[in-house]
Amino acid sequence: MNADGLAARFENPTAEELFGLALLLGVAVLCLDLVRRVATGELAAARLLGLIWNGLVDSLYIALAAVGLSMTYSILRFANFAHGDLLTTGAFSGWTVAYLIGGIGAADLGSRLLLDADGGAQAGDLGMDVLASPLAIVLGLIAAAVVTIAVSLAIDRLVYKRLRDADGITLLIASVGIALALRYLIAFVYTQEARGIVAAAPMWEPAWLPIGAINLHEATLVGSGLTLIVGVHLMLQYTKLGTSMRAMSDNRDLAQVTGISTERVITATWAIGGGLAGVAGYLIVLDQSQITINLGWFLLLLVFSAVILGGIGSIYGALAGSLIIGTTINISLIWIPADLGNVAAFTLMILVLVLKPDGLFGGVATT
Repeated sequence: MNADGLAARFENPTAEELFGLALLLGVAVLCLDLVRRVATGELAAARLLGLIWNGLVDSLYIALAAVGLSMTYSILRFANFAHGDLLTTGAFSGWTVAYLIGGIGAADLGSRLLLDADGGAQAGDLGMDVLASPLAIVLGLIAAAVVTIAVSLAIDRLVYKRLRDADGITLLIASVGIALALRYLIAFVYTQEARGIVAAAPMWEPAWLPIGAINLHEATLVGSGLTLIVGVHLMLQYTKLGTSMRAMSDNRDLAQVTGISTERVITATWAIGGGLAGVAGYLIVLDQSQITINLGWFLLLLVFSAVILGGIGSIYGALAGSLIIGTTINISLIWIPADLGNVAAFTLMILVLVLKPDGLFGGVATT
């Protein structure tokens, strides 16, 4: 843009440009206030680093779920409201396997199978943490992915495959029905009671670490999340399947003409998205220790926010949106009460979308 054009933009700014300027000024003011608080000692540097770490932890489990949801949208072109309950499926199935293995000899089979629904398999007694029962925790993580993949593929074969040519509204309503069916099937087996099923997290406190002790359950979540996200990136960029998925998300008809098996790509999409959702649900429980049938349903709004903020259909947009949502929830605690953290994230999403309605990555419908 030449100097005359730039001058004209400043002389006659649009309402969106004025709003964007006000938003940038607001962010700048908050950043300056943050610097002031740290410089004056009002906010300890260790607490700020702790909030940033918590933001990364929250961002990663949101990202695992958001990537799966974004993949489903980019390939199948509908918002899957059952995605949240796939997280719940992964949480309950994975921790059931962890309890069955880790609790051998410490509690009876029925109590372990129903995740302490009768109070007979306490997490502390079973040693349900990453140091006391590492094998059980790892096998539970694998089981969460495998079971959720199986459930996702079964749902696709029984329901969505029959609706391949249906409009988006029909698919959305079908996904809501599937979500309710999954949730209350889980409730029928495990009861609706929320309960703690993970023992207190072991801590690691090296002298050189500026943020103090590290929660090893959070560290496990971060390590697992980053590994899976890098794996998805490598798969998309450097494998034949990834190329097929990107081609199909760009233009499904052209992908079919070039010989790509669209049904194979759809099956892979459900498998990858379901597996990521199952792992996310399992890791959330590892971090928060509580499990409930509403686990995924309550998280779904944050997942959708991350996907919409980044640009619906863009996997890398979903990652960026997750990072923004998770960080905002935690950093905002410097200025507002803890129970308003989610409100701050949703408000930021709305403000950004006013300026960029298609999301940060332009609302592309590609991976």
